[in-house]
Amino acid sequence: MQYRKMGRTGLKVSTYCMGVMNLGSQVSEKDSLEIIGTAIEKGVNFFDAADMYVSGKAEEILGKAIKGKRDSVVVATKVGHWLKMKDNVRMEAADIAGKPTPYSAWEGGGEAGPNDMGLSRKHIMQGVEASLRRLDTDYIDIYYCHMPDYDTPLEETLRALDDLVHQGKVRYIGCSNYLAWRLCKALGVSTLHNLERFECVQPPYNLLARDIEYELMPLCASEGVGMCVYSPMAAGFLSGKYDKAKGAIEGARFAIGHLGLRYNQQYWADSNFEAVDKLKQIASSHGRQMAQFALAWVLQHSAITSVVSGASSLSQLEQNMKATELKLSEEELTACDEVWSVLRPFRFFYGR
Repeated sequence: MQYRKMGRTGLKVSTYCMGVMNLGSQVSEKDSLEIIGTAIEKGVNFFDAADMYVSGKAEEILGKAIKGKRDSVVVATKVGHWLKMKDNVRMEAADIAGKPTPYSAWEGGGEAGPNDMGLSRKHIMQGVEASLRRLDTDYIDIYYCHMPDYDTPLEETLRALDDLVHQGKVRYIGCSNYLAWRLCKALGVSTLHNLERFECVQPPYNLLARDIEYELMPLCASEGVGMCVYSPMAAGFLSGKYDKAKGAIEGARFAIGHLGLRYNQQYWADSNFEAVDKLKQIASSHGRQMAQFALAWVLQHSAITSVVSGASSLSQLEQNMKATELKLSEEELTACDEVWSVLRPFRFFYGR
């Protein structure tokens, strides 16, 4: 296993970060504990959770799995995700894609009040105590703002997070799903008021979604912000297992409620199916397994600190982890760039 520094900090994390979003739902608790234990044995020291994953169950399982090993692992979790209204069924896009099941709120989240979400001081302080309880620990290594909260001033959010670091409940802070301008503004607020700053960002990044290369990636490289990217397999779309004519596979992410709708909106298009076919040919011609090829491609970029990837079985974990040992050739990288240039033809960008 390889380890990289988190941005400008001294924290070292494994290049493979195990995401636990599906543990406790698609994967039983017993199997989840075995998967996490095996990951640790194989050198993974970085685990990614969120308070909303399986309504907190994922954090509880992770807490049990790292009992007695707490100081040897880096635990990241998140706060602030906007909960949806109960029985929201905005499903118009479902008819043109993989036909996910109707939306249902996260269990226990349907009756959320106005302060049970977002990045206000009140919610952050409530959220961290709840996560610490579920994780059965007295500190969180990396505490992410899960989504930007445009209703709360950045200074309020950063002062609350700064207090948590000084209280010893959090070691580092980060943000997830932030656009480059929002991260840049946050870094400025931290500098202006001498507050803890976001030391890492967690955006989506994969062979079909490379837009962070335009602004966010250069910003992070310039300012020493770590990048721990999620959805490296495009929610499984890059596996090539989907057939547009047949729709989503029962039980797969593209068929699960509001998550399925979101993934369908992002990836279920003729152009992406064509791109996946070409990428599979590239991987196959170089003797690569598609999942390993896609993960290795992400890690090939020097700006990437770690790739967040889940696992639903021990065999999947072991296969995915092998990607950390692969180094793609210039020929492979160029072929991937050519696929991207067709998927996203070059456009004029100011400042270039």
